[in-house]
Amino acid sequence: MLDNQISIWRAHKKMTQDQLAKEVGVTRQTIVALEKNKYNPSLDLAFRISKVLGKQIDEVFTHISDE
Repeated sequence: MLDNQISIWRAHKKMTQDQLAKEVGVTRQTIVALEKNKYNPSLDLAFRISKVLGKQIDEVFTHISDE
């Protein structure tokens, strides 16, 4: 499972969910689901989000162990 800081970094860039969605090529609903940790992105999408937010992937996404 992944945890993420998308909403925090998005707010730092003063981006709306819709703006981020358009930049990375997904719907706003996908960004909403990601921010609520209801959806794990593909590796490609995770890298695209990180790039648009100007952060390293490990600054945006954190793996949470199920143990």
